[in-house]
Amino acid sequence: MKQITTEVAVIGAGTAGLAAHHAAVAAGSDAVLVEAGPFGTTCARVGCMPSKLLVAAAEAVHATGRLGTFGIDLPGTPVVDGPAVMARVRRERDRFVSFVISGVDDIPARQRIVGTARFLDDHTLELDGDRRVRFRSAVIATGSSPTVLPFLKAAGDRLIVNDDVFAWTDLPGSVAVFGPGVIGLELGQALHRLGVRVTLFGKGGFVGPITDPEVLDYAYRTFASEFPLHPDADVRALERTDAGVRIDHAAADGAPCSLTVDHVIAATGRTPNLHRLKLRNTSLALDHRGIPLFDRETLRCGHSNIFIAGDVNDDLPLLHEAADEGRIAGDNAARFPQSTGVSRRAPLNVVFSDPQIAIVGRGFADLDPGRTVRGRVSFEDQGRARMILRNRGLLHLYVDADTRRFAGLEMIGPDAEHLAHLAAWALQAGLTVDDMLAMPFYHPVVEEGLRTALRDAREQLDGPPRVRPAA
Repeated sequence: MKQITTEVAVIGAGTAGLAAHHAAVAAGSDAVLVEAGPFGTTCARVGCMPSKLLVAAAEAVHATGRLGTFGIDLPGTPVVDGPAVMARVRRERDRFVSFVISGVDDIPARQRIVGTARFLDDHTLELDGDRRVRFRSAVIATGSSPTVLPFLKAAGDRLIVNDDVFAWTDLPGSVAVFGPGVIGLELGQALHRLGVRVTLFGKGGFVGPITDPEVLDYAYRTFASEFPLHPDADVRALERTDAGVRIDHAAADGAPCSLTVDHVIAATGRTPNLHRLKLRNTSLALDHRGIPLFDRETLRCGHSNIFIAGDVNDDLPLLHEAADEGRIAGDNAARFPQSTGVSRRAPLNVVFSDPQIAIVGRGFADLDPGRTVRGRVSFEDQGRARMILRNRGLLHLYVDADTRRFAGLEMIGPDAEHLAHLAAWALQAGLTVDDMLAMPFYHPVVEEGLRTALRDAREQLDGPPRVRPAA
């Protein structure tokens, strides 16, 4: 039995784990990084980067459909070369992964351990190959994996998870995507625009991460006008056949429908990678899902010497949050038993659909309706949006009625990724609606839509203008 002794053990070499290891070393601790699988991070290999490469290809071909409205004649119909599209996706994906691996290679070899880790107690990890790691403190950063609902397994060899899409060497003829959340919506729309026959199935009526009922309804109508979308589907049967996968479901009016697709893509969420860790051998308190209870500001699990960061804690599964959490957890693990709470950044979530979706703050569902004013703007008649033929969208922003402070927004519309950043900065700075309206707005720009919604909120706060009495 080989024993390794270290001050900080970081389990998982994804975005959060790499950030945690870097922070622990920067704080002066001896730290090791334990990874069971290939290096490269979820974002670079199967997440943010390859998915946006596919979206970019889809946006390029879709843009040609608007040329006629501008008075531009494009001879012939654009032809999507599936193998060429997927070759570029894989080539650029591999380039991004190589950058991550290069960074890992810069870590001293003695600090990198390849193996599957299991807790024996609060200070000991057991690794395959008769190895043990004794540590003073640890960071769990094992990420997450795609969830596959049991009934989808009837698709057999035609069932894939969203990660598998980026191994394709060509585009299929048809797919059914289950889960119109962030991942399913981006992939489904991109594949549709690249010529794949796509049907999206969901449960509960959700589209992306939207919780505002009016914005949600607008999003549903917008996407459903482009491709078949069933956000609360009644799927009655799913079967692998010689022709592919047959799916029987009910239409909106209850009429029976059936379709056959080449592949079923499960985009039904992700599950924290905790099952191999044997957390029951530790003193950690776990919630009903088996996730350790932790402090969001310190990332410390209860009063223990163990910290948790990134997608594995299932709090805000986003790359920038994982990087922040890794840094916080790694620094606190190095300084253990001292733990410093850090104010988290304003929540920011963007979906790279078209129109894009953005949520700033905790979203409509977490607001107190009795204390919240909602400012509104439609992008259908917004000047800049109409000029560039991207005038589909609705933005609702939320203002605290007592303090007049900006509380967040939910939107679907053009340039949502940019508007959301402005809004997130304002939220983190604690600005009021008056502060935001005092900021410069150029003309004509899509950002003027944000100003319209702010003015709407201010008018509601101030009430109707007073009428001066006659002299």
